[in-house]
Amino acid sequence: MSDPGISVVICAYTEDRWEDIRAAVSSVRAQSYPALETLLVVDHNPALGQRLEHAYRTAEDVRVLPNSGPRGLSSGRNTGIAAARGEVIAFLDDDALAERDWLRRFAEAYADPRVLAVGGRTEPVWASGRRPAWFPEEFDWVVGCTYRGLPPGRVRVRNVLGGNASFRRTAFEAAGGFATGIGRDGGHRPLGCEETELCIRLTRARPDGVLLIDDRAVIHHRVPRARENFAYFRTRAYAEGLSKALVARSVGAAKGLESERRYTTRVLPAGVARGLRDALLGRPGGAGRAGAIVAGVLTAAGGFAVGSLRARRGSYATAGTGERTGGPHE
Repeated sequence: MSDPGISVVICAYTEDRWEDIRAAVSSVRAQSYPALETLLVVDHNPALGQRLEHAYRTAEDVRVLPNSGPRGLSSGRNTGIAAARGEVIAFLDDDALAERDWLRRFAEAYADPRVLAVGGRTEPVWASGRRPAWFPEEFDWVVGCTYRGLPPGRVRVRNVLGGNASFRRTAFEAAGGFATGIGRDGGHRPLGCEETELCIRLTRARPDGVLLIDDRAVIHHRVPRARENFAYFRTRAYAEGLSKALVARSVGAAKGLESERRYTTRVLPAGVARGLRDALLGRPGGAGRAGAIVAGVLTAAGGFAVGSLRARRGSYATAGTGERTGGPHE
């Protein structure tokens, strides 16, 4: 099978991340496996769009596009999908840097025609210079990074993580695009899970398909100081519960919470035990990590309960499919 052409989509929304956006694009342009193109999708911010268009006016490999749908990350990604020319479409956060072989690892996995999606490993870059002592690795998903408990190597998974992911174009043809109403929409609450819902829909549409994570496809994701505190930790955990409720409502609890059950019954108890052991041995942060895990679980559970009640009364759009979904539908 020939090497696939890969389009990279970077969604941006604020000029506050100007230097991060430029650095993200530079990391894509420096890949050992060259991207076919880089698409910068700007989320309803004309000033940022104009500034980026000016910055890349002579770059043949970079295109700047306005989000053609409602405000939010899902619509931005769907705009990029519609405009992309590549056989494979990869997504990179606007405040992340891709290692040189990031796209090469993706391309290698697509040599198997059954593979429909490939994700990678996302490492946190703490603004303070190091991980807060109380912050458990099991909850690195709170800051958009790979967390303790995911299997190592190149392995099959239920879903990839959206900030470091790629899909065949045919995956979107089979399952539609990212659902709006689940992920971030420019508001204050840090919602997520839109990639989980998409991957479950994709597996149902293509039961023969394979979804992978390759931990050699590495990006480094910046974590600002505002996200290093416990208040953000709790807010993000609560928002995750809300989002999981929408996913479970859409695709059913059996699939929507399959991985989460293993995570909460195996990974997190081991994390608590490890934290308590470290506390007994006098190691810094042990008790804090154990407490944060317990608090994170309880907060996410609360968000799930509230989200489940709201989901029964509401609905959300699955962008790119023309459907409105508000419950199990496939």
